[in-house]
Amino acid sequence: MDQWIVTLEGILKNLISPLEWIMLFAVVGGGFFLIFQSKGYPFLKIKNAFGLLLSKEENHGISRFQALSAVLAATVGLGNISGVAIAIHLGGPGVLVWMWITAAIGMIIKFYSCTLAVQLREIDALGEPLGGPMFYMQLGIKKWGKPLAIWFSMAGLFGVLPAFTANQLTQTFMNVVQPDSFIVLGDFQWKLIVGITLSITSALVIFGGLKSIVKVTSNLVPTMVGIYFIMGIYILLANIESVLPAFYLIFSEAFNLETMVAGGFWGLVILGVRRAVFSNESGVGNAPMYHGQSQSKKGTDEGLVAMLGPLLDTVLVCTITGLIVIISGAYRVEELNGIVLTLEAFRRLFFGFGDVLLLIMVFVFGISTLFTYSYYGVKCFGFLTQRNWGNYYNYFYIGSIIFSALVTVEVVIGIIDLSFALMCIPNMIAILYLSQRVKKEMRERNWIT
Repeated sequence: MDQWIVTLEGILKNLISPLEWIMLFAVVGGGFFLIFQSKGYPFLKIKNAFGLLLSKEENHGISRFQALSAVLAATVGLGNISGVAIAIHLGGPGVLVWMWITAAIGMIIKFYSCTLAVQLREIDALGEPLGGPMFYMQLGIKKWGKPLAIWFSMAGLFGVLPAFTANQLTQTFMNVVQPDSFIVLGDFQWKLIVGITLSITSALVIFGGLKSIVKVTSNLVPTMVGIYFIMGIYILLANIESVLPAFYLIFSEAFNLETMVAGGFWGLVILGVRRAVFSNESGVGNAPMYHGQSQSKKGTDEGLVAMLGPLLDTVLVCTITGLIVIISGAYRVEELNGIVLTLEAFRRLFFGFGDVLLLIMVFVFGISTLFTYSYYGVKCFGFLTQRNWGNYYNYFYIGSIIFSALVTVEVVIGIIDLSFALMCIPNMIAILYLSQRVKKEMRERNWIT
């Protein structure tokens, strides 16, 4: 078993290496092009996005608030709490700068992609909207949109598996609860038990479909984000004298000349981009699958609401997590990585039991992520086969939770990074090709000339 896992880690690493450069160019290069084309105007409309968030338009589809809550349920959580720790562990504090830059670029990418998801979508037999990258590829690009949509959907079957979440939830349980202290079983047996428990819990919600998922996440996510924010701000205020030195360290490490000379600079940039893309999924194409179901009539309205995703999950939550990890000094402990590193940082800075409170939030965030990711896979599988077959994907999804609980974090990160890169490439091609449609609507609304 161990040898098989090591072999799989090596294969994934070799596959990811060339694709990560393509993803870097697509996300960063494509994002800057979209900023230039839109003249950065969507950034000036962020205030309007908060107003649109709580307004409703039609009975069909889900509300904008539900759409954003579902997307945040997938992105706010282990991607921000555990993913940031992994990035700092591998690349040092400076990696946060590149996560922030990618988040800003990601906001404009989400504006375009979620605008397209409303502009180019289908209506099912019940009058419910169906949108997402596979639809705007197929409907907007007549000659080669269908092959792009198939490529995206096939990569999506694996990119939206709950590998990282299930793995990190299991790791959290093993390291914090330490079940062997009260019932003696082997690590494999305990991981199997956790995996089965998570799969059963997820099944109870995801087989209820889209309405069931958004109902649960729209109640859970805002509360948990609020609690995490309050707890994080308290820690930073209690250690206010360390905040400015932490920011100095972040920026000095991000632009460290010695690192550039040593050849590690671009590795640091790529690491920041990868973890930011994993954190807020900008350019990957997941968010448009939820936002495409929205009640919005105008695509640009939904695009503005979608921009709040990277703002909240990467700029806000990732920054709080990163500062706490740095201030605690836990990132210097070589054997700590992932969620275990973040838990140790909170334990050190919050009265010795911050890890316990964080553990509760991590499980709520993690479970909500398991719920929302399933719907992405259902849409991808339904597009590749028949729409009414989509729910069959959930059986595969539930089984993958158990597998993910048993393997190493290196394997699951490899699977996610590879699949996200393969989803990102066709999605960014489609967004750039169709960007004139978004620009046209912005002109019609007198946003730009």
